[in-house]
Amino acid sequence: MELNERVGRRLRQLREERGLSLSALARQSGTGKATLSELEAGRRNPTLETLYALTTALGIALSAVLTDEDGTPHGSPGPGLPLSAVLTPGAERAGISGEAVTAVLTERFEDADAVTDVFRIRIRAGARQESAAHIPGTEEHLMVLAGTAVVGDPAAPQTAGPGAHASWSADRAHLYSAPHGDVEAVLFVRYRLAAPRPA
Repeated sequence: MELNERVGRRLRQLREERGLSLSALARQSGTGKATLSELEAGRRNPTLETLYALTTALGIALSAVLTDEDGTPHGSPGPGLPLSAVLTPGAERAGISGEAVTAVLTERFEDADAVTDVFRIRIRAGARQESAAHIPGTEEHLMVLAGTAVVGDPAAPQTAGPGAHASWSADRAHLYSAPHGDVEAVLFVRYRLAAPRPA
């Protein structure tokens, strides 16, 4: 099954589990109803921006739509294949792309307090992407492997080169850019889970 079909199936399942109609999720996320319908049917390639809008409206981590029910990331290498099989150039079909960033989910970790998604990302040379706010309490941490990234709060961005890292609150708009060439990095996105309500 292709990545867009697997993402669409999970998106529909998660929407239905929350008792939302297609129209309600489209309205809450600011996504066109026709676009959402095509995504759920696997007929449209999802973008990072659209998936973040939908998962934020659903109140869930992005990895929820990028993993199978058992938590295995979509596009993971089969048995006996190294992880590099989905991270090397030419294998980007396993990733989700946005205006500037291509991301491959490599790990999802969940405990009682938070969900942490780990992505191998590439920020394309000369590109700039401003991501909308994610669910409340979300934090992002970027470890740069190669290149120089300009990231974080658009009003006060941070610059990080090879071996350096940057962190920012991702529950407000935030920036990714690579002004001097491609950036290769590892991105940790930590979503705090809402405290359980008293019975």
